[in-house]
Amino acid sequence: MIRAFDTFSLPLLRWLDPEDAHRLAIQGLRLLPPIKLRPDDAKLAVRAFGLNFPNPIGMAAGFDKNAEVPDALLRLGFGFVEIGTVTPRPQAGNPRQRLFRLDRDEGVINRLGFNNDGAEAVLRRLASRAHLGGIIGVNVGANKDSPDRVADYVRLIETFAPVASYFTVNVSSPNTPGLRNLQQGHILDDLLAKVIDARERVREKAGDSPVLLKIAPDLSLAELDEVVQVARSRRVDGMIVANTTVARPSSLRETARAKEQGGLSGRPLFRLSTRMVAETYVRVEGAFPLIGVGGIDSGGAALTKIRAGASLIQLYSSLTYKGLSLVDGIKNDLASTLLRTGRESLSEIVGADAATVTAEDWPI
Repeated sequence: MIRAFDTFSLPLLRWLDPEDAHRLAIQGLRLLPPIKLRPDDAKLAVRAFGLNFPNPIGMAAGFDKNAEVPDALLRLGFGFVEIGTVTPRPQAGNPRQRLFRLDRDEGVINRLGFNNDGAEAVLRRLASRAHLGGIIGVNVGANKDSPDRVADYVRLIETFAPVASYFTVNVSSPNTPGLRNLQQGHILDDLLAKVIDARERVREKAGDSPVLLKIAPDLSLAELDEVVQVARSRRVDGMIVANTTVARPSSLRETARAKEQGGLSGRPLFRLSTRMVAETYVRVEGAFPLIGVGGIDSGGAALTKIRAGASLIQLYSSLTYKGLSLVDGIKNDLASTLLRTGRESLSEIVGADAATVTAEDWPI
């Protein structure tokens, strides 16, 4: 059924403006009839951040910004779904056109700017489906015009703790002016201290809420040293590596469209984001798990990301080109790899190639 859905929908969606296509995809998922997939191979189960994931493949933040279809995505085979980015107040984002396909590169550029319905509306949707279970992360960010961005994150932690399986503190989007400055050492330390404190204040009533930090792939290694040091000292539960890049690889073929401002994702991000996963993995030294995201469009790419240091992975842009059947394809490839190599779980290969990857020439 999923393959048939892809066959019908992909040509139609690619014909539309990217943002209109995204809206149509959300509407289509809202109308999707219940699907009963076969259970995931038990070897694909992952325990991370105190949570039990049925498989390691998540829908990355940015697709379901407003928590409209998390359960449809879980039914389609994702092991977890991250909604958002959510801001305290509703936000229109940047002017359209703000989303661009790089077809020949299988990439996407966006400068959306945290467009979302705001915390109140998103909380209402998550609360109404909380009894259904499943791992739903909430990616949180600050309003563009906020006078106190740190306070925005604190408020969102307090608001969503009862319904969030985990939080992602997004300080790495390139599309909100000045947001990436929150990755600077002393500023990040203050932010994480207050976020963790907020999480602890509501723990008794809301339960445990793991806090993850999502970073940019454009950090220098010295900046990464500082970020990881702060993350470890503040005892975050994990990191997501990485967000979109403002860099434009020399290999891009869609040179005219590549000049658009915004963050680049999809296949062109794969090498850089994988390198950053490996660099982060060796610095974390097992203190907490990583989620790897950026350019994963096949089982081989997923395996590479895991061997670089990711315990879990996330997809988004590749679905534009490969369709939803990609999820099942990756799971089948990972399960086949474990069976062929005689391993019992993916945890046995996490970070196996990290040292090798960090010794390679820097991707350009």
